[in-house]
Amino acid sequence: MKALLRIVLKILFRTRLIGGEGIKFSGPSIILPNHVSFLDAVFLYAYLPAGVCFVINTAIAAKISFVLRWVDHITVDPLNPYSLKKIVGIIKEGRTVVLFPEGRITTTGNLMKVYSGVGFIALKTGAVLQPVIFRGLEFSKFSRVQDKVKSRWFPKVSIYIDQTAQLSAAPARSFRLQKKEISDRILVLLQQAMFKARQNQAGSTNLFDKLHAAGRLHGSSKIMAEDITGTVSYRQAIIGSYILGGRLKSILDKEETVGVMLPNSIGHVLALFSLFYLAKTPAILNFSAGAANNIDCSETAAVKTILTSRTFIEKGKLEELAARLADKFRIIYLEDVRGEIGLIDKLTGLYKYLSGEKAAGEGSLILFTSGSESKPKGVVLRHENILANINQVSSVIDYTQRDKMLNALPMFHSFGLTAGTLLPVLNGVEVFLYPSPLHYKMLPEVAYDRNVTLLLGTPTFLYGYAKYAHHYDFYSLRYVLAGGEKLKDEVRQMWQDKFGIRIFEGYGTTETAPVLSLNSPLFNRAGTVGRFLPGIEYRTDAVPGIEAGGNLIVKGPNVMAGYLLYGKGFIPAPVWYDCGDIVSIDSEGFVSIKSRLKRFAKISGEMISLDAVEKAAEKCFGTDRNAAINVPDDKKGEKIILYTMHPNASKQALRAFMGQSRQSMLAMPAEVIVMDKLPLLGSGKTDYVTLKGLAVKEAQEDA
Repeated sequence: MKALLRIVLKILFRTRLIGGEGIKFSGPSIILPNHVSFLDAVFLYAYLPAGVCFVINTAIAAKISFVLRWVDHITVDPLNPYSLKKIVGIIKEGRTVVLFPEGRITTTGNLMKVYSGVGFIALKTGAVLQPVIFRGLEFSKFSRVQDKVKSRWFPKVSIYIDQTAQLSAAPARSFRLQKKEISDRILVLLQQAMFKARQNQAGSTNLFDKLHAAGRLHGSSKIMAEDITGTVSYRQAIIGSYILGGRLKSILDKEETVGVMLPNSIGHVLALFSLFYLAKTPAILNFSAGAANNIDCSETAAVKTILTSRTFIEKGKLEELAARLADKFRIIYLEDVRGEIGLIDKLTGLYKYLSGEKAAGEGSLILFTSGSESKPKGVVLRHENILANINQVSSVIDYTQRDKMLNALPMFHSFGLTAGTLLPVLNGVEVFLYPSPLHYKMLPEVAYDRNVTLLLGTPTFLYGYAKYAHHYDFYSLRYVLAGGEKLKDEVRQMWQDKFGIRIFEGYGTTETAPVLSLNSPLFNRAGTVGRFLPGIEYRTDAVPGIEAGGNLIVKGPNVMAGYLLYGKGFIPAPVWYDCGDIVSIDSEGFVSIKSRLKRFAKISGEMISLDAVEKAAEKCFGTDRNAAINVPDDKKGEKIILYTMHPNASKQALRAFMGQSRQSMLAMPAEVIVMDKLPLLGSGKTDYVTLKGLAVKEAQEDA
């Protein structure tokens, strides 16, 4: 009967079993599947070995009693505390049981909470745990998310069988805390298994091919993206990418890397995907960084041609930048390319869409860091790095086709590119692409008018939105995700008090595509940047002179391929990537960022945190618009200079404050300089490189 059922399921659902060869049970075991539909148990019965016992709710068992005649099972009443002991007894006999740890069919399409009762059973039995992940059944007519996804009778289904694990809790803790610890760790096991299941999806890793697959899965007529000019569906986006790619193919000829300088817009998305289709490598330029920086970036990436928009140049008042770039590189305006598209191009694009033509090969893209070096570094991210990071985030945050994202973070910022653009586009989430994150009054209106449910931004931008927004503008928001800089308590509290919304803070780097850790509804701790995402391995290395925390070193499938260095070319990334951040990690895995390693000054042999200096200035002057930098000093090795926007700030006042609060005078800035406005990067973070250059220039002039 099982063999016949497997044949039927294989035909109807094109079922793909991954890791099934490792299903061998000897001794007490618990199979832990995610619960996405009413068909889960049918698939488990068909594909699991004989002798596996199913744990079934008594109410449900009464409704399917006829079917259960052929199934080894026990019935339990979830409201009866003795039910857990009944399950424990069965497992201790050496049996293997199937237990749905979420206790209910998901209503989000993703993992939900794990009940502590499951932790109790695992703790009492010491059983081997076998995570099982269903992918695809959430799209069936038998799921509970039919109102959120494009459902169908027979979706393609994969069943991922992960490696087994055994868990034990710290015996010194109370039994209640031990249960919670084990339950949380079971949820982490399932999230890890979910990530692996997503990673094991068949097919190309080229982002263009993934876009094509997303169109088939979520509906070709579904709106994919919107900007201030209009909307585009998946069908229109894919055909448009074929058409633009066809025109660019002859223009770019054998050029491997192409500069892209565009704002958040549908045109930017289509330009990227047309290059992905051609297997070209886009080097995304930061148009807010000035001509010299963009020339350096383009030369570092060996760019010969830059794609941009005449309308963008005019509205952004970037004529001087465009002219400087035109002196060294070929500038192609998308309006000119669009004007050359004819009927043949359109018919060819339609034919390619209908035939499902694949991308020309695997792909990569280049972003640039704004580090402290004299020349910018190019970060080479392969498509598989970005897809891995999308899969990691998707394993801990739930979203569906019903969600709408508002993204104003520029795509030259890794957070804005991966989390704000590619994640929603490749997963059926409509995204509104807004050209500037600085329009603090307009963006809340967009969120209100478009019923936005997902918003991301840096804390600086989120503070600006909260300041100008009406208290009802964000009524529809489900998630607000913050990254790029430390989330201040003031911003967190403002959003909570004004909108009743908690901000989920995360952390990452451009080199990790970018997200490494994230708070979520399932695991959240204010003041931290959450737990590491599935698939991330980490360690902390001790740093001389720093007692609290260590330098974070990570590895994972989302870590970059390597750097492009000016004049040196491509340098492959090591297996372990040095994040350059001082972090501490608590017993539950929550990460706290202490400071950038480069944000320390070494004065008289002591390591002084520049972030701590800024904190002291904030308390003294009553403003957070402070920036501390370190520069060489003949006497002490280095010295600290503090820039502040407080008009009455003085070195004397800060010295008195630090003395009263008993802070080390080694942290006392050598100079306190008042500025009308601190320079900012395109991401909203303080531009320390510019400040450091200013300090060095002033020192040279004084000399």
